[in-house]
Amino acid sequence: MTQAAYYEGERKIRLGAGEPVDPGLGEAQLQVSHCGICGTDLHIFHGAMDARVKMPLVMGHEMSATVQKLGAGVEGFDVGEKVVVMPLAPCNACPACEAGHQHICHNLNFLGIDAPGAFQSYWTVPAYTLHRIPAHLSMEHAALIEPLAVACHDARLANLRPGDRVVVLGGGPIGILVALVARHAGAEVIVSEINPYRVELARVLGFEAVNPGESDLVERVMQRTKGAGADVVFEVSGSQAGADIMTELLRTRGLAVIVAIFAQKPKIDLFRFFWRELRLKGVRVYESQDFSAAIALAAQGALPLDELISDIRPLSALRSGFEDMETAGQVMKILLEI
Repeated sequence: MTQAAYYEGERKIRLGAGEPVDPGLGEAQLQVSHCGICGTDLHIFHGAMDARVKMPLVMGHEMSATVQKLGAGVEGFDVGEKVVVMPLAPCNACPACEAGHQHICHNLNFLGIDAPGAFQSYWTVPAYTLHRIPAHLSMEHAALIEPLAVACHDARLANLRPGDRVVVLGGGPIGILVALVARHAGAEVIVSEINPYRVELARVLGFEAVNPGESDLVERVMQRTKGAGADVVFEVSGSQAGADIMTELLRTRGLAVIVAIFAQKPKIDLFRFFWRELRLKGVRVYESQDFSAAIALAAQGALPLDELISDIRPLSALRSGFEDMETAGQVMKILLEI
């Protein structure tokens, strides 16, 4: 029996029969194994993206699967292989695509948002989105490849070097993954987070973690850097407080990397940018090489991915997963076993 979870608006999730789609030219049908609940899924559940999504919507894009069927013209993959999906379908015609930046296509179709996603037993996708994963990599860890690819993209575009002093503002799933990838690249990392559970988890993972509501983060960073400031600050909180403090934390010509999606336009201290010749960089999703890097890190066991998985639940528990995420309590990443 196939199953799928459908978002129908007004915080309503309906669990029903799946509707498998036979793969057409250049497509592959996947049997989904595990899928993580993303912050974007939560925004959809809240109704914040109702103007964009087409209901009923099958959400989900942080996933692992095996190839079930291959459509005509698909080469390089075999039925039964373990894969993950880079869920981006660019138009290949806009200025960004023509410049080679398909991941930030002006007309980007994001699978699981603009098209059906992975909260279903069988998912048919363009074959060019597939990335093969090693046979020994667990399906649970593979379901973290997509958010890990975000972190790899962020770290790569920040040009991190061994010895860099890094501050990550926001210790949620993406923030912690950014911190882990930055540390793996040789950076010294401080994590700033206000959720006590996440502060403690960051410390368990070996990071210096600061709750800025209890300690002076700027003072701590200046102590660690002998008054110079951080080389790179990753803003992952999406808060005005984060936008305020990132400029205070940076050294002369330091780099602020905007990872979070802000609900409203934040105020930024441009005078500080002028005074210290600071740099600002936006980072969005990932490119194919970031997926490859994420797969390599996971396959090597280079990161403590088990520590990030708070719970594994059946697809029928999607709503309870959203509710637990809303409380911002004792969860980091919830996986659904499809």
